[in-house]
Amino acid sequence: MSEIIAFCGIRCDKCDALIATRENDDSKRQDVAGTWSKQFNARIQPEQINCMGCRSEQGPIFFYCDMCEIRKCGEEKNVRNCAHCDDYVCDKLEQFFKMSPENREILEGIRRRL
Repeated sequence: MSEIIAFCGIRCDKCDALIATRENDDSKRQDVAGTWSKQFNARIQPEQINCMGCRSEQGPIFFYCDMCEIRKCGEEKNVRNCAHCDDYVCDKLEQFFKMSPENREILEGIRRRL
């Protein structure tokens, strides 16, 4: 599977939701829903674990991604991901990076190669 980078730097191709969706594996959906429910203190149901990556134009996306402000902004600016944005690093990303610093590293690596 080729590398799929979300606007925020998440590696969609490594995401358990995308893997469960591609494999159409209900057992994996159950596992992901349980893990994410605990991790994010939310009620996530296995049937919500359907995603082909936040940049997908053909498939479903995880319900939260549909509400994600970073994703909306990236789509509006028509950038490949936030590393390609003239406003990099914005306040939205800074807040996200506090929870997920590894995604900063991914986007910084992309920016170095631009």
